[in-house]
Amino acid sequence: MSEIKGIYAASVSILNKDMSLNIEKTANHCEKIIKDGCHGAVIFGSTGQAQLISLSEKIQMVTFLSKTKDMDKFVIGCGLNSLLDTVNLMKVSISLGFKKFLVMPPAYYNYGDIEVINFYSKLIHSVPESKIILYNFEKLCGYKFSKTCVEELVRIFPKNIIGVKDSSYNLYKDLEIKDFSILPGSELKLLSGLKIGCSGIITATCNVTAKLSRKVYDDFFKNETQTVNDKLCEVRKTFDQFNLISGLHSFLKKTDNDFANILPTLSLLDAKDEKTLFDNLKALDFPKQTNVAA
Repeated sequence: MSEIKGIYAASVSILNKDMSLNIEKTANHCEKIIKDGCHGAVIFGSTGQAQLISLSEKIQMVTFLSKTKDMDKFVIGCGLNSLLDTVNLMKVSISLGFKKFLVMPPAYYNYGDIEVINFYSKLIHSVPESKIILYNFEKLCGYKFSKTCVEELVRIFPKNIIGVKDSSYNLYKDLEIKDFSILPGSELKLLSGLKIGCSGIITATCNVTAKLSRKVYDDFFKNETQTVNDKLCEVRKTFDQFNLISGLHSFLKKTDNDFANILPTLSLLDAKDEKTLFDNLKALDFPKQTNVAA
């Protein structure tokens, strides 16, 4: 059985005006999206501005989350460019009771499958208790996992490599690994992915689509008619017109202005794009979801 399945949001991070991490508000946001229908949340994924937030703040965040009622529903994003920082964050997280990690290979330098296998080997040898979800996102790190590389990592580390978040979309249709979680990075792939055996999704826009996404997921397993998948996909397409972090923070700041705090070189949408986003969502009658059960 897959170790992770369902609807997971790559949570946003909420900052204070001085650009420090607002730990309590970020935790409260995670609690809300779980309450809205997500099976869990990834903290410090790409959507959470992970590469821009300090290691010390991340350690404070996981320490805080370890004391919450939903701690077993969190996956900790640990894809840092420094191997030692990644190991440090994972070891602290494990000491607090977390076991599952989303790990992207380091960015900036060019490398191939051999170097990637070496990276994860060093990571697992340093943190042998870890359960790792590979993060396949060529757009951000410059490397795209091959099917062969994933299969080799699972062969070498069958107890540690438990799944893949596929945001490059070259793996989710073709991988066939027993008891291995395959999670595309978009709601557009949710229903089609479930039909071919994927485990669920990990997506940025589940910060706002949790109820719709959960209904699609539940209706699939109940063999019920899909009534909201089209709307879910149109909402995702609307956000896809823009940088997802910019769009999400511009959308969410209408509920709490602290969402407007965003680390450089990221930014909110400009006035024109923000209006386009809200006009398009309004045309979809989103976020009105009062009749959608989580």
